[in-house]
Amino acid sequence: MKKNPLSNIDFSRFSDCRILVIGDLMIDEYIWGDVDRISPEAPVPVVLVKSENFTLGGSGNVIHNLAALGAQVTALGIIGTGRNGNRVLKKLEELGVDTEGVIRDPDRPTIQKTRIIAVSQHVLRIDREIRKDVPYKTRQKLIAAVKKLVSRVDMVLVSDYGKGLVSHPLLYQLVKAARAKDKFVIADPKGFNFEKYAGVSLLTPNKKEAGIAAGVEIVDVPSLKEAAATILASVDIGRLIVTLGKDGMALFERGKRPYTIRAQARQVYDVSGAGDTVLAVLGLGLAAGASLETAMRLANTAAGIVVGKVGTAAVTLEELKTTVYSGPVDRAR
Repeated sequence: MKKNPLSNIDFSRFSDCRILVIGDLMIDEYIWGDVDRISPEAPVPVVLVKSENFTLGGSGNVIHNLAALGAQVTALGIIGTGRNGNRVLKKLEELGVDTEGVIRDPDRPTIQKTRIIAVSQHVLRIDREIRKDVPYKTRQKLIAAVKKLVSRVDMVLVSDYGKGLVSHPLLYQLVKAARAKDKFVIADPKGFNFEKYAGVSLLTPNKKEAGIAAGVEIVDVPSLKEAAATILASVDIGRLIVTLGKDGMALFERGKRPYTIRAQARQVYDVSGAGDTVLAVLGLGLAAGASLETAMRLANTAAGIVVGKVGTAAVTLEELKTTVYSGPVDRAR
């Protein structure tokens, strides 16, 4: 019988890992209800609300995943001074997260995404957000926090949702500080211009982002390789992992053959947050001493767990252990 390549992972090391997460903090609101009629005012369903709850979104979901797996997490980001900002801060504190790098800005309301779920179906999403770059003074505060916090951690994760926090000046200073302290930086990008991520150790775009950034329509393995080669030739990054949804993920390094992991076949209820889980588990696996290939397998396994849940969700340590020790082994090529 083929040995499970993840069976040698020492999960007890997770609690010793110190991870800095930089990105767009959000609050996700879920409104749950039933639909039994169409509105007489317009041809839309009427949702009878049964319950609602709030969870961390954006980079907060990366943080949630890390904390659920036992890591020591430090958050860096911006929230508002209102009720939603209080919600974010409270949830971070409940997870035991170091919030020294969280800045409260009265002129920048906390990003909120409201999802209406009826009979397990996602009916509507409402976004409340500001997408413009953060003001200069606030950015300087973030840069000062980066320089202070990088030396305390083992790994830096950048969760960019394109809301204006992860700017080129911030990333430049982050990379500079990380290199000075020999820290590994993984960035999950947003948008199609990857030049601002120059200097990161590893970039993890999805297939669509990678294709548009490279100017290549990714429809098969040759076009995927072409897109990856174009990105590695044009952007100063250490390595590239392209996440491929149901097709798994592929690692590209200069001068080496691609390393691809296929996703395990699972019942998919919701893919929202799967990329956050990949970023969190990939970074934590590396911080715990796993090889990049092993960390990829672990992240692939974790993503397979969360897509089986409704809404942005975190994978727990017990779920990950159970799946690793008893689940099927994914295939690499």
